[in-house]
Amino acid sequence: MSRSTKDGTTSSAITRLTVDGATLLEVAPADYAHLLGLAPEHLHDDRYRPPVTSVLQVWELLTAKAPWPEVARLLVRRSHLGALGVWDYVLTSAPTLLDGIKDASTHLGVMADVANEAIEVVENGRQVTITHVSRADSSYEVACARRAYCLGLYQRRLSEAARRRLVPVRVSLAAETPRDHTPLVELYGTRSIDFKAPLSSITFLAADLCAPVPYAAPGLSVLLRRQAELALDAAIPLHNWLDVFRAAVRAAHTEDGMTLCSVARRLGLSPRTLQRRLEEHGTNWRDQVEDVRREQITHLLRNTDLSMESIAARAGYADTRALRRAVQRWYGHTPAVLRQSLTAATRKA
Repeated sequence: MSRSTKDGTTSSAITRLTVDGATLLEVAPADYAHLLGLAPEHLHDDRYRPPVTSVLQVWELLTAKAPWPEVARLLVRRSHLGALGVWDYVLTSAPTLLDGIKDASTHLGVMADVANEAIEVVENGRQVTITHVSRADSSYEVACARRAYCLGLYQRRLSEAARRRLVPVRVSLAAETPRDHTPLVELYGTRSIDFKAPLSSITFLAADLCAPVPYAAPGLSVLLRRQAELALDAAIPLHNWLDVFRAAVRAAHTEDGMTLCSVARRLGLSPRTLQRRLEEHGTNWRDQVEDVRREQITHLLRNTDLSMESIAARAGYADTRALRRAVQRWYGHTPAVLRQSLTAATRKA
């Protein structure tokens, strides 16, 4: 699955954090539980990527409950090391803090929607400025809260890597001066906060960011960056109802058998209603099962040494002859020939 298919989605980790904030601010679950990608089976499984639109709606509920500086402070406090998955460790395990934030920028896609979010790092003599760029379509209050949160998150992770609290030289926020910015002073540990800036950024002394990270393990950073790449490649984006349906088909195929009734039960629908929903999306049960099997078989041929008998059994085929007929129909090649071509293409990449 190409990286572009992840555009418009974000990690389940950042989604869980946002929902955690909603719980703390006593937002009624009924106000957000129905949103796409927020079902428990998606929210608590790091393979899935809910749509950004769902997460932004939860942010809207947060900023309706509390001023945006308080929302930003609350979520940074809840963002303990590890809460955002492998991205946290990519940032904190590099040889220097500067390397860490640059790596975090490169691998931001594992946590956020890089079609609309970016981290820019500029070295300027004795200072390093980290800018959070966001093009996500949101209300003013939400935009302010998210920018302030991201800067606070970067400061917290850098401080955790340094094993001491780093105090920024200054913080600049693309926001009007709030009525009370005490939460921001507490968040950043400084009163040097500029408002009405063109972009939101946080600036540190270069000496703080260029010093070696205490207890950094040689080679660990390389492994974590690779893990971030693999996690993003394997992620399942949930753009619409059809994506949610396909996720239910995959789960049913793995756990309790890929039948119309079992998938309908997972989705809380009757089999008849499920069939009708599929028709509304221009597809049907048989074609979707075929797609899931093709996806699984292709993955197994490319990435494993399993025998054809094992692959046929895992895909739900009676024998290798049924597997051969299916692969021949999809690709015009036998499974053995397809495996050779897929393996060769992977090696070249």
